[in-house]
Amino acid sequence: MTEDRLPTLLGSETYWTARAMREQGSRFYRALGEALEAADLTNRRRIYETWTEELWDFYKRGLRLEEAARASGDG
Repeated sequence: MTEDRLPTLLGSETYWTARAMREQGSRFYRALGEALEAADLTNRRRIYETWTEELWDFYKRGLRLEEAARASGDG
């Protein structure tokens, strides 16, 4: 399962996942979202490999945020 998610996470737009983490996460996940957004590709991969399951949840939340922004004309 994790093997399928990692390529998706790596190929996704980081902004929406990080935004979901900042808006909906605990203090720890808010900080991790900031780190994810600031990370270069190598460090982004490390974050995704280490926290795949947790970030998958925020990735899905980010997709919902993106969809809501597009529906309201903000995205």
